[in-house]
Amino acid sequence: MTIRPIFELPLLAAIWGASFLFMKVGVPEFGPVLFMAMRTLIASLLLIAILLLKKQFRLLNHNKKDIFIVGLMNTAIPFVLFGWATLTLSAGSTSVLNATTPMFGAIVAVIWLKDKLNMGAMLGLVIGFIGVYFLMFDKLNMPNSKVMLPTFAVMLASFFYGISANYTKKYLSDIKPLVLAAGSQISASLVLLPISIMFLPQSIPSIEAINAVIVLGIVCTGFAYIVFFRLISALGPTKAISVTYLIPAFGLFWGAIFLKEETTATMLFGCSLILLGVALTTGLIPLRKQANVIN
Repeated sequence: MTIRPIFELPLLAAIWGASFLFMKVGVPEFGPVLFMAMRTLIASLLLIAILLLKKQFRLLNHNKKDIFIVGLMNTAIPFVLFGWATLTLSAGSTSVLNATTPMFGAIVAVIWLKDKLNMGAMLGLVIGFIGVYFLMFDKLNMPNSKVMLPTFAVMLASFFYGISANYTKKYLSDIKPLVLAAGSQISASLVLLPISIMFLPQSIPSIEAINAVIVLGIVCTGFAYIVFFRLISALGPTKAISVTYLIPAFGLFWGAIFLKEETTATMLFGCSLILLGVALTTGLIPLRKQANVIN
């Protein structure tokens, strides 16, 4: 492995950790569908320009069907789910729930790609989902709290990320990262833009909200997805999505600094359980050799 991924993983985590901050700022004014349509459109324009400069635009014609499917599973569907969830959940909590992505990726790999799941990984799944409960414990016990559906939405989005990573490994491992990033964002835009017409806001969004979607589209989507697909190509999907181990730390940090979000001891305990569960599930923390595995 080259030294570049060592720097790119934390950089990507910091960028994607900040994305929850920008969603929290812009989604309430744009609405989740229009906001994410604008996000993918801005990212698409940036990536198309880069493709033209590198004379790789014609490569978009290759594997169009598979790239479109990845655009749906890795961008269009999870983006809208995340956007809707941020209307209720804090940026920090959403980023922590996103850390369940490697667990879902491991489950999909077992069911679809016939990878093996040992007892340590099974224990990790249980610990991780217990961590989700503790993360949301304070909100669950608040009067009139409605966090169950937004929490489920984030975990469903993470599930789609897990499917997408394995799909990319199986069908698109030979596609250039820039082409895959551009194709997925263009595909998502083609889906979201027509739908967003039905969800136009009643008033023009503020400058802060507009700036949020611009930065999110250029930095947290266009640039970030080039890095992400490059990491998948260099490290494989399991190691690449391990970037989500680091995102909660940045998500909680950015949320506390810029949005003054509260971080309780119970939330930190839940966050720790989730990260422990993810580490066990993906083998980052291996238990002693297990004889039994699930095929």
